[in-house]
Amino acid sequence: MTIRVVIQCAAAKQSGGFLQMDDGRKVKFVAHPDRAPASETSAFMLVRPDDPVEPGARTWRDLVLDYNQQYKNPQGLAQAHQLYTRPTYGALVRKFGVSSTYVLSAGWGLIPASFLTPNYDITFSASAEAYKRRRRTETFSDFHGLDGTTDPIVFLGGKDYLPLFCALTSQVTAPRYVYFNSVVEPQAPGCLMLKYLTTQRTNWHYSCADDLINGTLALPSSS
Repeated sequence: MTIRVVIQCAAAKQSGGFLQMDDGRKVKFVAHPDRAPASETSAFMLVRPDDPVEPGARTWRDLVLDYNQQYKNPQGLAQAHQLYTRPTYGALVRKFGVSSTYVLSAGWGLIPASFLTPNYDITFSASAEAYKRRRRTETFSDFHGLDGTTDPIVFLGGKDYLPLFCALTSQVTAPRYVYFNSVVEPQAPGCLMLKYLTTQRTNWHYSCADDLINGTLALPSSS
């Protein structure tokens, strides 16, 4: 049986892969451009994914979606699994296949591992700088990359990203499995919760992913 594996995004990204304007300016996507420090505003054109490219025009999200539907990649954007520096993303693709691996991005939503993803700096982390932090109450037109799937889904991510995962898969009728390691089981309506035993508290979901990859942790459908 095919299973879809979803892993949350990461702050550490490759140094390139930015969309560029015709005048050469690099576009960086952030949660709150108006709160960014001068060092960022002088180096990049800062925008939100759902800002209009021009007044009254389509949004940057629309532009990125159109870009993905082209046959070429003229600006050299990285696929989602290649954008993040941690090797776990690529290892998941090698283990489960690029068509079965997805990234839950605080900037873009639920996207396939193959999605050409412009560099961005948006996170749910409460410790992030204000211009990078997306709060749960803020509205983004996130991509729903798994709408319509009938395959079971496994989510690997922390509690800050769990509400977005639940929201973007709420229409999926297939089983949704969520690993967690907190003492108190997090709220995830409609999901099947699986306790991952580890003493690691920060970025534990990467260890969970690594265990799935190397076979020391069985997939839910085979347990």
